[in-house]
Amino acid sequence: MHIDNNYLAPDDNRYKILFICLGNICRSPAAQGIMEKLIADRGLQDRFYVDSAGTYGGHSGSLPDQRMRVHARRRGYELTHRSRQVTGRDFDTFDLIVVMDRSNLHGLRCMKEVVDEQKVVEIARYLRIHPGHDCVPDPYYDGAEGFELVLDLLEDACAGLLDELCKNNNITIS
Repeated sequence: MHIDNNYLAPDDNRYKILFICLGNICRSPAAQGIMEKLIADRGLQDRFYVDSAGTYGGHSGSLPDQRMRVHARRRGYELTHRSRQVTGRDFDTFDLIVVMDRSNLHGLRCMKEVVDEQKVVEIARYLRIHPGHDCVPDPYYDGAEGFELVLDLLEDACAGLLDELCKNNNITIS
């Protein structure tokens, strides 16, 4: 389902979602993988396009962190996205930009003078089972529990986000 957004056709009418974290090697590629699976499970591949990027470009071209791939694979997600840094073009390409934490939001604001506040949202807004969290924390320096918590939070938030998008756009599940 992932296609480099440089190759999106101008007439691509799918709703485009971009997940953002710092390095695009843990949280945002996991959110992308989870959301793509939720979309596929509901038969909505022709309605949505999902990608991910980071505010920091130091990992560009890298696969997601090995630990995240291992934990995600145990839950049925294959994370094959190659890390990339968010670009100015992404602000025009994507309908919704979802950040993992306020630091990511600040990074976007530093990158672009005008950020459409209605287009950029924090993922914690969509948590239903874990409402006490105000962000999806970076597991990079944590142990296995940190990666599992991130996956728990992302599964919850991605399901909430997809439900809201379907409701707001009158999309029925096939």
